Amino acid sequence: MTDLNLPILDLSRLDAGDAAAASFRADLRAAAHDVGFFYLTGTGISPELEERLHRAARDFFSLPAADKLEIENIKSPHFRGYTRLGGERTKGEVDWREQIDIGPERDAVDGGPGYSRLIGPNLWPSAQPELREVVAEWHAALCAVSRRLLRAWAQSLGANAGYFDDHFGEPSTLIKIVRYPGTRDPEPQQGVGAHKDSGVLTLLWVEPGKGGLQVERDGDWVDAPPVPGAFVVNIGELLEYATGGYLKATNHRVVSPRAPHDRISIPFFFNPALDRSLPLIELPDELRPQASGVTDDPSNPIHSLYGENALKSRLRAHPDVAAIHHPDLVGT
Repeated sequence: MTDLNLPILDLSRLDAGDAAAASFRADLRAAAHDVGFFYLTGTGISPELEERLHRAARDFFSLPAADKLEIENIKSPHFRGYTRLGGERTKGEVDWREQIDIGPERDAVDGGPGYSRLIGPNLWPSAQPELREVVAEWHAALCAVSRRLLRAWAQSLGANAGYFDDHFGEPSTLIKIVRYPGTRDPEPQQGVGAHKDSGVLTLLWVEPGKGGLQVERDGDWVDAPPVPGAFVVNIGELLEYATGGYLKATNHRVVSPRAPHDRISIPFFFNPALDRSLPLIELPDELRPQASGVTDDPSNPIHSLYGENALKSRLRAHPDVAAIHHPDLVGT
């Protein structure tokens, strides 16, 4: 593992006594401060559940086009469902992938701020009823891992262990089941373009043996290949905001695989309720001087209210959905 460009942290160290737990929290803080990305092992997620979700993903993308387009996201004002190849954008450039977006299963709401339009039901393929069940199991398992990780994070930053529980409300989650098809183009293609995640925490499962994820470190792009039994974890813009820039959201991208190969990945985003803001964490004296402030990028402002950050991301990524369902929000 010495050739990996990201640190590896073992979550089970939290159960190995006070000294091991304190050491884990210190390593967690350092990884998020120095890199913003790391591998996480010891989560307790079973290989059997991973395999079931992987098989369900493969089965969905093998369905006839008509069955996938039954749940095409242009039918959802909540940005849920299937996005066909080339249907998503990063910084205006087409991402070469197909995917399903799955959020919390809720009733749509009338009125309210613009971000309330992100609330609503999912779209599920009638040709694959088992998908909903395995996604629900995956969601429950990763919510538990995320809560545990965030409690350790809060303590590592000098806050109460319940800091995120106190300020999150009912979490806004998003699961993306993504397939990157292979390309025969001589130059690397944009599977997904360089970006920072808009929320707090991302847990990424990557199909074993499939590379393509790259993380920006010191101005260079470094590979982050999958590690057996590990998730790739990164922080988002809202955690950068909450720490005054002590923790930094990091640019990352995916380069398309070479044909005839393809790649499955399943990111899980764990974020606050849409109507919640994370107040600034009071960092300990020894950490405060290293908080360099929130990244100032006029083209990508970081909003303290999660709903505003999430809406910004969805409108940019899916301009077709925005134009159909939310023309009044286009350009905001």
